[in-house]
Amino acid sequence: MRTPMICWAFLLLVLFGKACNGFYLPGSYMRTYSTGDEIFAKVNSLTSIETELPFSYYSLPYCQPHGGIKKSAENLGELLMGDQIDNSPYRFRMNVNESVYLCTTKPLSEHEVKLLKQRTRDLYQVNMILDNLPVMRYAKQNGIDIQWTGFPVGYTPQNSNDDYIINHLKFTVLVHEYEGSGVEVIGTGEEGMGMISESDKKKASGFEIVGFVVVPCSVKYDPEVMTKHHIYDNISLVECPLDLDKSQIIREQERISFTYVVEFVKSDIRWPSRWDAYLKMEGARVHWFSILNSLMVIFFLAGIVFVIFLRTVRRDLTRYEELDKEAQAQMNEELSGWKLVVGDVFREPDCPKLLCVMVGDGVQITGMAVVTIVFAAFGFMSPASRGMLLTGMILLYLFLGIAAGYAAVRMWRTIKGTSEGWRSISWSVASFFPGIVFVILTILNFILWGSHSTGAIPISLYFVLLSLWFCISVPLTLLGGFMGTRAEAIQYPVRTNQIPREIPARKLPSWVLVLGAGTLPFGTLFIELFFILSSIWLGRFYYVFGFLLIVLLLLVVVCAEVSVVLTYMHLCVEDWRWWWKAFFASGSVSIFVFLYSINYLVFDLQSLSGPVSAILYLGYSLIMAIAIMLSTGTIGLLTSFYFVHYLFSSVKID
Repeated sequence: MRTPMICWAFLLLVLFGKACNGFYLPGSYMRTYSTGDEIFAKVNSLTSIETELPFSYYSLPYCQPHGGIKKSAENLGELLMGDQIDNSPYRFRMNVNESVYLCTTKPLSEHEVKLLKQRTRDLYQVNMILDNLPVMRYAKQNGIDIQWTGFPVGYTPQNSNDDYIINHLKFTVLVHEYEGSGVEVIGTGEEGMGMISESDKKKASGFEIVGFVVVPCSVKYDPEVMTKHHIYDNISLVECPLDLDKSQIIREQERISFTYVVEFVKSDIRWPSRWDAYLKMEGARVHWFSILNSLMVIFFLAGIVFVIFLRTVRRDLTRYEELDKEAQAQMNEELSGWKLVVGDVFREPDCPKLLCVMVGDGVQITGMAVVTIVFAAFGFMSPASRGMLLTGMILLYLFLGIAAGYAAVRMWRTIKGTSEGWRSISWSVASFFPGIVFVILTILNFILWGSHSTGAIPISLYFVLLSLWFCISVPLTLLGGFMGTRAEAIQYPVRTNQIPREIPARKLPSWVLVLGAGTLPFGTLFIELFFILSSIWLGRFYYVFGFLLIVLLLLVVVCAEVSVVLTYMHLCVEDWRWWWKAFFASGSVSIFVFLYSINYLVFDLQSLSGPVSAILYLGYSLIMAIAIMLSTGTIGLLTSFYFVHYLFSSVKID
């Protein structure tokens, strides 16, 4: 009977492997083009690592497309990140190499000159997209070849007060000839989802775009000559000048002509691999070795903590249980340590409602993080799908309200012994963390509105977010709370005395130990945190979600161990107030995360200029730190609760 089952399983595996031949999940739906097909580039918001304030591409005097500016459909994540994707006049014809004239501006006004100079000196980049691929440029920095996405608005030569605008672009479009081999492709990108099957072979045959590179330069044209041309007229090839006298200066009454050259180059890069060039922009080798080194160190430390703890507790329990009743009674009189707090260990903590609310929100945030990172690790949220990661996180958070309500109300029932007040708990859970985020984002939004940045959240989006919260998160949280009232109550293994036991004085305050406990979980995070901060604030792609998943699982284990060990240490010195200490033992890692964020701002974001940019950075870092505190604190508290419950139910003390 066993052999046919194995054969069937093997056959299904082979058939599945055959069906998945060429299956590609990350990215967008593959499009093929025939020779001469028109493809129009799109433009995203102007961005800068100096200010972190995105602005609309058409806030500067650039050429506008025929038919006016049309915004592309954007998802929730793109809107929150400040992306504003518009159409552009840059037209490409598949496999047609040409030098093209776009337009000549009117004489620059004083306001336009001031704006162009400011954007140039703030190192703003133009972000162009072709077939869902961001434009890339190569440059040398300190003798090292580096890759960047986008190209600068302009440049300021050394020892000069003059600024020059980038008005001539030399594009290289890498294309791969696709023969239509019946490869099935499913994607999650901007173009939607789609599939190419055997029946579409002929239709799909053509050329795929697998690379998009630009060489930007500044060229001074004679406006009288250039205005005789019409848009998309072919002009003679232009070389990038090395002499500043032949470059286009930014000053009043200047008329700027915009041109571009496009060259199509055949490439062996296949469509599923076209994002590799972008994802290898980091020092990949250093990244991998540093992560592996960190993982090995943390595994070693966590193993030591676990072994010491296991031996200590098991020896204590075994020694106590081997005694006969008379010896136990005698020992109880001489006992010190955790056995003496048996009548107080489950005493109600201070601010029990706040603790339950924070645990509920922590469960919600932890669930969101785990599911998001798992999906991202399997490629469902690739860099090609702009905003998909943030959109997925928000939706998961909303739907996990049911878990938050359940966890908070069940803990409330456990502490209080009654379900009375569960509605208040559920409402508080639904409002606590979202309320904090709402207040911080509103303050930051007023700052962005004052700067006329596209990063400001529109009023309409505020109403959308409030509607999602009120129509999805709140009802689900209340439903989860109701389910928590119907769940089986957790019974304490021992009774609580009416009079609280006096806690002996100690040399060091307990907060020192609690604060120090956060260093071990921080050790699992800090290297990965550097790359995450770099991807957010330096415009780099973050792609090692597999490593992030390992780090997250490791963080959960370390937070649980640290909190349990600290709880045991407090019980051993007859301190029965362990609830909040267990929460902050692992939750204190958020303090180190926030301090590291400040360190990153001072030493790694030295180019960040102005108080507005610093306030934005610190505001977003504070949201991240609060979320980490709620998540890690919840992991520590729940683990400690089940440890204390198991510890006092394992030994009988009268």
